[in-house]
Amino acid sequence: MLEIFTAGFWSQYGALLAAGTRDTLIMTLVATVFAYVLGLPLGVALILTQPHGIRPCALLYRVLGWIINVGRSLPFIILMVAIMDFTKLIVGTKIGVLGAIPPLVISAAPFIARMVETSLAEVDAGVVEAAQSMGASTLQIVWKVYLPEAKPSLILGGSISIITILAYTAIAGAIGAGGLGDLAIRYGYQRRVDSMMLVTVIFLIALVQIIQSIFSRVSTRIDKRLK
Repeated sequence: MLEIFTAGFWSQYGALLAAGTRDTLIMTLVATVFAYVLGLPLGVALILTQPHGIRPCALLYRVLGWIINVGRSLPFIILMVAIMDFTKLIVGTKIGVLGAIPPLVISAAPFIARMVETSLAEVDAGVVEAAQSMGASTLQIVWKVYLPEAKPSLILGGSISIITILAYTAIAGAIGAGGLGDLAIRYGYQRRVDSMMLVTVIFLIALVQIIQSIFSRVSTRIDKRLK
């Protein structure tokens, strides 16, 4: 374990760790963006169509809720294997960084939808009713009431979502997705390079701490309740 403090270790594995960290960040950031493209509208649709929403629709609410619950129930590694043919159709490969992004998006989008729904549910109903009484349209209420009022909670939810996707990238490394998870398995487990396993874990912990710290500070700064 002490070899991680030696120049020999970093000269041998430094480039691999840098590339693995880069691949992990690419997978995490790209997947997060696309997962929010899918998950944010789903979360908004849930809050609008719920029984006490401004556009209640029991059938649509139940269908969306069922789809999201099914998506959240599938273990990521099973989902990744199950949709490999779909992944190849979309990005042209089943493995590597590109091959990991579609399953990451599909797995994270339902989770994000629920996070968004929970955040929007915290918005004061009185503020929404006031906007309705002033003749605001549904789209105006979403953009000018729900999303701005829920911004601190949405940002904290964003940190949880990113960290969750980051954890999924490590799992994706088990079947050739690349990144730090791949290095931990190939070198730390298969080749018994314990120091490599330790460093990848440290890197992942550091990334989680940095993400959580940044998002917590941003959320605190824009939270009107703390001013």
